[in-house]
Amino acid sequence: MTLVVRNYRGDNKLSSHTVSTKLQRLTEQAKRYPYRVFTSLAHLMDVDFLEEAFRRLRKDVASGIDNVTAADYAKDLQSNLQDLHSRLVLKCYRAHPVKRVWIPKGSNSKRPIGVCCFEDKLVQKAVAMILGAIFEVDFMDISYGFREKRSCHQALAELRRQYDALGVSWLLDADVEGFFDNLDHKLLISIIKKRVNDGGVLRLIGKWLKVGVLDGVELFHPETGTPQGGVISPLLANIYLHEVLDTWFDEVVKPRMESRVFLIRYADDFVIGCEHERDARRLMKVLPQRFSKFGLRVNTEKTQLVKFQRPGRWSCKDKSNGTFDFLGFTHYLGKTLKGHWVLKRKTMKKRLCRAMKSLWDWCKKHRHDSLKDQCLKLNQKLKGHYAYYGVRCNLISLRALYQHTRNAWKYWLSRRCHKGYVNHEKFDRILEAYPLPVARIKVAI
Repeated sequence: MTLVVRNYRGDNKLSSHTVSTKLQRLTEQAKRYPYRVFTSLAHLMDVDFLEEAFRRLRKDVASGIDNVTAADYAKDLQSNLQDLHSRLVLKCYRAHPVKRVWIPKGSNSKRPIGVCCFEDKLVQKAVAMILGAIFEVDFMDISYGFREKRSCHQALAELRRQYDALGVSWLLDADVEGFFDNLDHKLLISIIKKRVNDGGVLRLIGKWLKVGVLDGVELFHPETGTPQGGVISPLLANIYLHEVLDTWFDEVVKPRMESRVFLIRYADDFVIGCEHERDARRLMKVLPQRFSKFGLRVNTEKTQLVKFQRPGRWSCKDKSNGTFDFLGFTHYLGKTLKGHWVLKRKTMKKRLCRAMKSLWDWCKKHRHDSLKDQCLKLNQKLKGHYAYYGVRCNLISLRALYQHTRNAWKYWLSRRCHKGYVNHEKFDRILEAYPLPVARIKVAI
């Protein structure tokens, strides 16, 4: 990597265009030469490239152990970028330990999230941009997690389309236990080297994988895993699972199946559909063996084989059919108005209860805020929920949350002072002045 010192031109559009051109050339080369190994990439990360990475980073995230925020870093951005680039060139860059934060997961458990320092996020974003330009060409259409122009809703729509098109009767709902904590470092690097074998890039990835994790006051160095919450972690997860699951399913599993099968994956969550029960049970047996070769474990308690067979058009529901959860929704078979059996979705019970509890606690905590401020925040919360869970066939769950929000708001407004109870008439007048968004279907998938 050659050290380039430049004066700031103040031309963000020109810098962005230059970086986009570099990434586009990488993508074109990756498409043209699918077996090419890229060995010279680190030199692309000049000051312009780091500036573009800074522009693409989220600025509202928590700060790491150095307490430097995006606003602090931006006060003298060009000087900071020049200094960072110099350290990258001279190989003096050092990654900081990751701060571990525990967030609630479900009712009684918590999930560890790694919070990196802002400068580490910036370099990770730059490397992710380079790797993404190459590996995005290799990734398959069955993968939807953490990829540009792909979303959970697209994964859900494709799941329904594949189910309707292939006429599958069995679904394998799999769960990988602690994926981000058990990702094997050596195997990951060997997988990356099949496409990228640049010493500078690999050295940076190695730093982030081996850097310590600060949990409270205790600093330890895990031998496996990548911090869940790191900027580059989702891309590393996709690269790893592309090798572990996607290519194996496409090249090995499909040719050996007796019937039609499909796979839909979002990060480490995936569903496999099979036309025949025999194929589904063969996959159920071989899947843990495949993952164990890569240091991963399929949670046999949460992994289930679900019968999902359509009854006849006018017949009653098959009692042996089950349900499965995927991307926050419980999937089940239901009838349309014309009598056809189709795949339907509703909000998972745990997710709905969690949303209700969160809204109840918020109304309790902020009951002394002005009505205008409370209404504004509740609108944001409900609209955000509707934007994701507002899919076809899920109106009942949306209405349940809307009614719960009304009840919670009325309950805690009645208890914010001793002046009297907010009865139905008074609350109706409040809703006229400060209305809540009514539950509506937002996404037709």
